[in-house]
Amino acid sequence: MNKLFLLIIIFLSAVLLNSCSKKSHPSRTTADSEKISTKSETAKTPVTTKKNVKKPEAVFPKVITVNDSAAHKSVDGRMYYDVMGHRYWRNNKDGKYYLFNKSMYNDPDFKAQK
Repeated sequence: MNKLFLLIIIFLSAVLLNSCSKKSHPSRTTADSEKISTKSETAKTPVTTKKNVKKPEAVFPKVITVNDSAAHKSVDGRMYYDVMGHRYWRNNKDGKYYLFNKSMYNDPDFKAQK
């Protein structure tokens, strides 16, 4: 009798542990199956409803004022300041920092001070 009782307890505890470890998946209702059928029908007809949403680009000013102690010095002696990948070069005439453009190469105000 004790062995039979022990075997029944072990069997029931094993069934209990096994049933608790399984995830339960609810069965599909008719509303779910209707949604799936409408999705498959709409997938057959190519309708593009994507909105072209552009991310706003960061606006960088053309001129900034920076303390010279925060700026860096390049190899040729000119002062520059970097802001998120944009380089500003110091104008020796007014002391402001201007966003880089090609005309700075020929402008004597952006040359290194001697």
